[in-house]
Amino acid sequence: MIVDKTIEKIRQVIFENIPLEARITKIEFEGPTIVIYTANPQTLFKENKDEIIKKIVKTIKKRIAIRTDPEIRKNEAEARKIIESIVPPKAEITNIYFDHEKGEVEIEAKQPGYVIGKDGMLLNMIFLQTYWRAKVLRAPPLPSKTVSEVRQLHRSRASERKKFLREVGFRIHRSPIFKLGKVRIVALGGFGEVGRSAILVQTPESNVLLDMGIKPSNVLDEYPYLDLSEFDLESLDAVILTHAHLDHIGFVPYLYKYGYRGPIYTTEPTLYLMKLLLEDYIEVNRKEGKLPLYSKKEIAEAMIRTIPLKYEEVTDIAPGIRLTLHNSGHVLGSAIIHLHIGNGLCNIVYTSDFKFGRTRLFDPAIYKFPRVEVLIMESTYGGREDIMPPREETERMFIEIVKKTIERGGRVLVPVLAVGRAQEIMLVLADAIKRNIIPETPVFIEGMISEATAIHTAYPEYLARAVRDQVFYEENPFMGEFFEVVKDPSKRQEIAETDSAIILATSGMLTGGPVMEYLRLLAPDSRNSLIFVSYQVEGTLGRRIMQGLREIPFHSPEGRIEVLKLNMEVFNVEGFSGHSDRRQLLRYIEKITPKPETIILNHGERRKIRELASTIRKRYGIRTLELSNTDAIAVR
Repeated sequence: MIVDKTIEKIRQVIFENIPLEARITKIEFEGPTIVIYTANPQTLFKENKDEIIKKIVKTIKKRIAIRTDPEIRKNEAEARKIIESIVPPKAEITNIYFDHEKGEVEIEAKQPGYVIGKDGMLLNMIFLQTYWRAKVLRAPPLPSKTVSEVRQLHRSRASERKKFLREVGFRIHRSPIFKLGKVRIVALGGFGEVGRSAILVQTPESNVLLDMGIKPSNVLDEYPYLDLSEFDLESLDAVILTHAHLDHIGFVPYLYKYGYRGPIYTTEPTLYLMKLLLEDYIEVNRKEGKLPLYSKKEIAEAMIRTIPLKYEEVTDIAPGIRLTLHNSGHVLGSAIIHLHIGNGLCNIVYTSDFKFGRTRLFDPAIYKFPRVEVLIMESTYGGREDIMPPREETERMFIEIVKKTIERGGRVLVPVLAVGRAQEIMLVLADAIKRNIIPETPVFIEGMISEATAIHTAYPEYLARAVRDQVFYEENPFMGEFFEVVKDPSKRQEIAETDSAIILATSGMLTGGPVMEYLRLLAPDSRNSLIFVSYQVEGTLGRRIMQGLREIPFHSPEGRIEVLKLNMEVFNVEGFSGHSDRRQLLRYIEKITPKPETIILNHGERRKIRELASTIRKRYGIRTLELSNTDAIAVR
């Protein structure tokens, strides 16, 4: 058996710092975490467990978890009884599940804070009295099928997941084979365009993918360039996903279909939203008569191999590469990626989609990092004309359109992205109705919006403080009586004939989904309004309508192709965007600390990238690159 020097050194440091009385029975490498099993955990608590762990972490610079040896754990019945005696009724426990593979007891509760206790006191009591490590999960205030299914999937395949984590752990923590040389960035998609974001970061030791999306428009070239010589599925170490929009995640299960069995790193909310969007993508393809790229089986494979991370959590993902995710202010759980490569050789910050401004839903994107040599920044709104109105003015404009439409007996149709934009609009409408700015009007919600909203309520800690406090302590703004989820498509005709109504439906770019049926029903009536609140990608129906298209070919219910005349008023309210506008992009360059040596612009139309790059060079004197898809560049 070959002994790896780095792994042996880690074991040696652990044994040197853990008291013998703690009786270490096993040390395992589970993904980025090193797990220490003890048969006498009381010793660690007597010797100040936290200080011991801090000392080990400082020495080996790895994540550590303490678990008890399976032999000393209480049986499930005893442990459950102890937990129920320790945790106060105010916690409102909804489920207790024992994971024998990891020695964890998952406690799902409506009020997780009452399970944790002050400074984690109750968690420590549970650990010392049951010898099970407690993991606290929030029960969504709104029932979420997706959250339930993913948690059940992880539980049912716990043994397989543990084996996978151990394999990944040895790959991550092993000694490097090669001397660290050049760091290369390969543009696989999303350069000079919006959509199919995919970036390959290469070192002599490792290959890591940042995002793996599709193009959300009916075009032929909608997938990343995986046929390049630089891309090799077998040598891929990790996939990191910034957020759950199809142009960043839509191609991920395809990797598993063709043999990838490595990890995905992302935030926990993104894990759930990813399942929701990918399964819907399959269904939309089927309804449109297209052969789906992959099946639910490949989506499940991706779920099983996803390792969720919290913001600011430093994690080893490959020999010589450390990852930290930071809030990007774009959608729930969206992240800016920080890669620390080669012990300081190169630090890459990839913004992906980000909002450098406060919104109702999220705090602004993070701009302070330990080190930055290379910044890869989105440029969706990088053109000279891309100046959005202030958020307050945007909301006033939106509410005024809604109010006027309702007053003249019309209905409002708002195509929305299910994740992010829908919840932002819900908050605006809830506030306006609550303050009687617009009359109480039914707000019909259809598509994935209700399920995505339920996932938002399960993770209020990822929302802006004001919304978080409302969800925790006041009336949940997503649960207003005027919100009505449409579960039966046959009701669309009735809704379209309602005296006054606001309809939020997917998809946000009119590329399919329930919004298309509402558009067909509402388009002929000039009293109605169509309000775009999202970026409309080039080639989508939404973009063509914004550019003046008013006659739309449609399939009638009988199957005939008809030309639909669009008489309803069309509005484009851009200020709701979860992307940074030109001023915010430039302000981010001003604020980012430390200043990068090189900026690479992506996720923008070519003209907008060119205009933004020119301004950055002139104003800040920073080397700014405009790569094209399939380009590769050495950055260190």
